Amino acid sequence: MASKFEVYEDKSGQYRWRLKAANGEVVATGESYTTKAAALRGTESVQRAAAEATVVDQTA
Repeated sequence: MASKFEVYEDKSGQYRWRLKAANGEVVATGESYTTKAAALRGTESVQRAAAEATVVDQTA
């Protein structure tokens, strides 16, 4: 199974997303959105940003 974004409605009626790894573990979550469409746009934004992201080690 590949990793996937899940969009869901929380207990307060807001929409959220979570990114699950191939093993089913949640590796990232998004803020709450008032509409499902906004939550879907949030997943798209993360996908675009992650594709160009670099790792910056700030422990040195």
